[in-house]
Amino acid sequence: MKYIRPLVSWVSVLWMCYIFLASLPYKFTRHPDTQHIFGTIGDWLGTFFGETIGGLFSDYGSYVIGGFELFVSIILLLPALLWVISKLSGSYFGVTRRRFHMFGGLMASAVMAGAVFFHLVSPLGIEVLHNGESDGGSLFYAAVSILVLGFVLFFINRGWTDKDKYEYV
Repeated sequence: MKYIRPLVSWVSVLWMCYIFLASLPYKFTRHPDTQHIFGTIGDWLGTFFGETIGGLFSDYGSYVIGGFELFVSIILLLPALLWVISKLSGSYFGVTRRRFHMFGGLMASAVMAGAVFFHLVSPLGIEVLHNGESDGGSLFYAAVSILVLGFVLFFINRGWTDKDKYEYV
């Protein structure tokens, strides 16, 4: 039973990081699909907040969101690196996997709450249509899965005790 929480935690982290990190080349190179997604949302935001805000989101939103997803991935994977370093050096860093996964889960849920929101209320829709092609809702469902798993990470890793203070993995 003591290994179930870390196993669920690491499987969730691997899924989240897979989705976040696999999307970075699209976000950072302004791939046409990324331009369509952020342009659609930017145009929609421009109707409420003005063309300047909408244009900024269209032009720079993918970089900001991609940068935050990279940061969250680092936070979620950092316990593995700290564990390796502690095994090699014999030193302890005073932090646990549970703390990183708890806060990283909240951060992942926050960014994906935004993604789910824009899929549901903007013209983007659940199924993203670009050049006559549909993604079948895969982006939306990935965002929902990370939104839910982020909350799972938070709840299964909260409430640590002194006996957990040396738990990296």
